[in-house]
Amino acid sequence: MQETTKLIHSIPVDPLTGAISVPIYQTSTFVQAAPGINKGFDYARSNNPTRAALETIVAQLENGKVGVAFGSGLAAIDAVVKLLQSGDEIIAVDDIYGGAFRLFEQVYKKFGITVQYVDTTNVENVFNAVTPKTKLIWIETPTNPTLKISDIEAIAKIAKANRCLLCVDNTFASPALQKPLSLGADIVVHSATKYLGGHSDLIAGLVITKTQELGEKIRFYQNATGAILSPFDSWLLIRGIETLPLRIKQHCASAQLIAEFLETHPLVNKVYYPGLKTHPNHHIAKRQAKGFGGIVSFNLKEDTEAAAAEFINNAKLFLLAESLGGIKSLVSHPATMTHKTIPAETRIAAGVSNSLIRLSVGLEDAEDLLEDINQAFEKLLINANKNKTAVFN
Repeated sequence: MQETTKLIHSIPVDPLTGAISVPIYQTSTFVQAAPGINKGFDYARSNNPTRAALETIVAQLENGKVGVAFGSGLAAIDAVVKLLQSGDEIIAVDDIYGGAFRLFEQVYKKFGITVQYVDTTNVENVFNAVTPKTKLIWIETPTNPTLKISDIEAIAKIAKANRCLLCVDNTFASPALQKPLSLGADIVVHSATKYLGGHSDLIAGLVITKTQELGEKIRFYQNATGAILSPFDSWLLIRGIETLPLRIKQHCASAQLIAEFLETHPLVNKVYYPGLKTHPNHHIAKRQAKGFGGIVSFNLKEDTEAAAAEFINNAKLFLLAESLGGIKSLVSHPATMTHKTIPAETRIAAGVSNSLIRLSVGLEDAEDLLEDINQAFEKLLINANKNKTAVFN
């Protein structure tokens, strides 16, 4: 059975009523037949039928044993870090999401959990960074926002040899393109706000584990800390997942066209997209994923915040906003938005330059998006020429 068919038919029909859409069980508690005797549900923080249906679906989608839904992507990351204890060490990708960096450095560091940031695109860097204290290797692939690609299978072997866990943030690829658990990872996390939800109308996070034992530990932290996903948002997420394969195909197709256009533009210094043959890890992305995603990043030859801001302000269809993965195209400036919590020298060393622009390619017609990008560049060039003329006059 093909993946799309399997996904659609993994979403259950309600056994009570026959409803083809999973019902929203908007309740805080459940009546019990006798003390401790219930129908599998007692209190909605601990479990809820709508959330339970979602968690089963995402576990199947990622080829995992247990799925656990949280109120945000950061809450999901937080639950994974709670598997560690004081004195443990994390090896993390250097081009890391700013929110994860903030959590590691400003929350868990004071509890004695330390982090080494390395360029995980070079497997030797990971191997050399491992110490007896290393208990977790944390990678994003593709990364946010420079779209670095790490070899999941190779890093999984290092993790296994050193008896530590490998967690992969699969947000940018989504399980429609890449399945890290099948490549040897122990844990997958998602900001389900992005491609899984797909409509920019919810905040959610997911953790999926390879084993039942690990999943039960994550589920314990979900219940103990209460960072749960609501029934309505669980339903919204199920609804978004139903169309994930079709949406991802269009995101990928349009992003490829845009990346190829940007690569030839005279005002562009560098394009970051794994689907380009010039990407340093294109071959790895092609091997471990079914496609290259809907995010394209690039920096300008004039490497300034002002130039980036001018391009962004010129865009009309690409709307300036945080987040990504929705049906409408978005543009962001990572240096002042998603990665502003990372020190400038650390950010720039990881490739997040002052002029770096990240595009989340939506579902609009690709020709319209290309026209929008082109007119934004034309205005940038006109203003640059005006400024030169003003200086000479």
